[in-house]
Amino acid sequence: MKFPRQFSLKEIANLIGTKYVGSDDFPVLGMNEIHVVEPGDIVFVDHPKYYDKALQSAATIVLINKEVECPEGKALLISDDPFRDFNKLTLHFKPFKSSNISMAEDAKIGEGTIIQPNCFIGHNVAIGKNCVIHSNVSIYDDTVIGDNVIIHANTVLGGSAFYYKKRPEGFDQLLSGGRVVIEDHVDIGAGCTIDKGVTGDTTIKKGTKIDNQVQIGHDTVIGEKCLIASHVGIAGCTIVEDEVTIWGQVGITSGVTIGQKAVISAKSGVSKSLEGNKRYFGIPADDFRSKYKELASIKKIPDILEKLKDLKNK
Repeated sequence: MKFPRQFSLKEIANLIGTKYVGSDDFPVLGMNEIHVVEPGDIVFVDHPKYYDKALQSAATIVLINKEVECPEGKALLISDDPFRDFNKLTLHFKPFKSSNISMAEDAKIGEGTIIQPNCFIGHNVAIGKNCVIHSNVSIYDDTVIGDNVIIHANTVLGGSAFYYKKRPEGFDQLLSGGRVVIEDHVDIGAGCTIDKGVTGDTTIKKGTKIDNQVQIGHDTVIGEKCLIASHVGIAGCTIVEDEVTIWGQVGITSGVTIGQKAVISAKSGVSKSLEGNKRYFGIPADDFRSKYKELASIKKIPDILEKLKDLKNK
């Protein structure tokens, strides 16, 4: 998320009430999660396990809960609760805006686009040309939709990220200030849910076709010309490269990459990154040849046990 103008380190520190290490006028351009940070961004870290990763990232401002040595060319914001203060920044720069009308006045709708009854179009939404948005679709604030996109009934674009911190009193949600971006010629089935990024974009690239009842998590990027069948669940921060096929009821964990032109068969569970140009199935998913060998070996186990029993009785 980029801020509307350049802020100084002192301004940001005053905004969230923290100490800082660095010059008063150190430039702050935005805030982002670790996987999408750029110079000028704030990244937060609140666990020693990830200190080095955050301090060595592309981010030049680190919101951290310990006074550590500041890397050269960077600045620190010292907070007793970086998670809380990251949320403060999101609330300041991307506050929730309520609406009492079905289409925000600042929404932009392209020529030839059809919006069926009972849809909700939020603030600062942009929809391109020749789209069809079927009834009861909800498109949250800041969503961007390209040309020739079809979205079927009851789909929700822009829900909050499923991202929580456990505290003694319960779960504290990391607020979402990102967007959903749908590129040209994408089809999205009925009852799908695509969550917005925490600070960046959840992106569906051009030509991809998504079946009914698919869930796509925050900050995930789906490549061009992918096919995703019904009941697929893809966790946040996942990368699905171009021309991947994912069949029904596949579950994919967060932070993995599915290589170009991979095919994942129905009911598979993906727990690690998968190379492209291969076919996969099973739980955990593995390439067809390895999985068939594994299944063939498992089928031999009863015979092996019987032979061992016979040998023991001799």
